[in-house]
Amino acid sequence: MTEKHHIYLVPGFFGFVNFGRVVYFGHVRDALERRLGGRCEIHRVMVSPTASLRARTAQLLTAIAQTSPSGPIHLVGHSTGGLDARLLVTPGADLKTDGPALAEIARRVLTVVSISAPHHGTPLASFFTGLLGQKILRLLSLVTVAILRQGRLPLSVLARLGAMVARLGLPGSQTEALLEHIEDELLGRIDAEEREPIARFVREIGSDTGLLPQLTPDGIDLFNATAEDRPGVRYGCVVSRAKRPGILGHLAVGPHVTRQATFLLYRWLHHQPASSTARLPRPTPAQRERLSALLGSPPRPDDNDGVVPTCSQLWGEIIHAANGDHLDLIGHFRDPAASPPHFDWLDTGSGFDRKAFDTLWDAVSAFLDG
Repeated sequence: MTEKHHIYLVPGFFGFVNFGRVVYFGHVRDALERRLGGRCEIHRVMVSPTASLRARTAQLLTAIAQTSPSGPIHLVGHSTGGLDARLLVTPGADLKTDGPALAEIARRVLTVVSISAPHHGTPLASFFTGLLGQKILRLLSLVTVAILRQGRLPLSVLARLGAMVARLGLPGSQTEALLEHIEDELLGRIDAEEREPIARFVREIGSDTGLLPQLTPDGIDLFNATAEDRPGVRYGCVVSRAKRPGILGHLAVGPHVTRQATFLLYRWLHHQPASSTARLPRPTPAQRERLSALLGSPPRPDDNDGVVPTCSQLWGEIIHAANGDHLDLIGHFRDPAASPPHFDWLDTGSGFDRKAFDTLWDAVSAFLDG
């Protein structure tokens, strides 16, 4: 990089910028700044958590226009943020906005990097499109924020969370009432000065869910039919695969109530993307060899990171692949010795650690600098 470049970090499914000391891309930004120094300016983007891809991408466009009137652009999108980045640079895209000229900004983009992105959809989105699924999504987002802030959940919430997971799929309204009670209790335990921004974030997830049907395997099939790669842009992906859950996983977690509860939640989450693999692409021989070298074994069709199927994350050059869950790769893994400490949103037993994080972002930095 010989001139000032601009790197935009785009959050994913129910992503946020920060809630107090919890910063979505905080660890990633630190890693990129250490590696790329003063050669680039790093921007974190705020987009509506579960709004449609068109709406989220329009917000990304506005953020870029307001912060970098000139200079090369690099887009790094986690999860759904990777799809936003692809749509932004799609030739002829129409975002239905009177904002800044899309074509002018798209021509400045040099690279699009996706981290654990659902390029071929995720069956988990199909579950969340129903009324009960949307309420579970609200609670899941709130539980994620709570764990990342505190590293654990209150025992009373853990007990109710376990009961909720056990009741999933059973008829009746008891599950919905339980969801509301858990949400109210979690919000009530948050400090008053931070409660309203988090409550507003949760309400926004419930009020605008246009993204959900677009992330289903059928919905993303239509997206891929129109979102062409832009000539001259380098596309790269980082792929994640969490350890397959089982009884031995509970034994490995040990006698920790919070970790056992989040492992139980992970078992349920892992089952959803693994339940349907018909529309997933199969890696090419070259991709399979690359993934095998990075992951230690080739991915199975039902492998996933707890949110997105592993094979769904393939788009462009494979920059890196890691054994970790959906948020591990952006720094939300267990590392109590770090300052500030890293908290894991789910206990998956995948073994992702500081060394794996540094190796991953070394590879991304080299791709951006190339």
